[in-house]
Amino acid sequence: MSASISTQTLDDMTPDELARATAQAMYEADGCSRALGMELLDVRAGYARLRMAVRPEFLNGHQICHGGLIFTLADSTFAFACNSYNLNTVASGCSIEFLRPVQPDDVLTAEAVEQVLSGRNGIYDIRVTNRAGETVAVFRGKSAQIRGNVIPVEA
Repeated sequence: MSASISTQTLDDMTPDELARATAQAMYEADGCSRALGMELLDVRAGYARLRMAVRPEFLNGHQICHGGLIFTLADSTFAFACNSYNLNTVASGCSIEFLRPVQPDDVLTAEAVEQVLSGRNGIYDIRVTNRAGETVAVFRGKSAQIRGNVIPVEA
């Protein structure tokens, strides 16, 4: 569990500093993303970029990257973007379009961009690219804020 942060400290942070602090706390608590080798490359308010190397155990019976792992990278990137305001936020729905196969030993990068944040709900688009910069999948996530903060806030 993350250490709490004072309201004063929060007030002194820029939105991007808060996003990075929140991402670090989430990453430390996210055993799945770490176990899959995801690297947190960049986080700003409403934005995140992660990278993941395609390992041999990620291949399906066709010897291409399993779609579930591409989905998981996109979903994790979505989570870092929509939680970047230090408000607990979860997926309320999502979809993915797989556009091209991902080959063994490739490296995937997912970039999440907030499209709309209205009240407690948001929409985020995530583009997943291969090492050559080709788009391999497009994911759209819908978020809903729930109670609490990623980094607990002291009064």
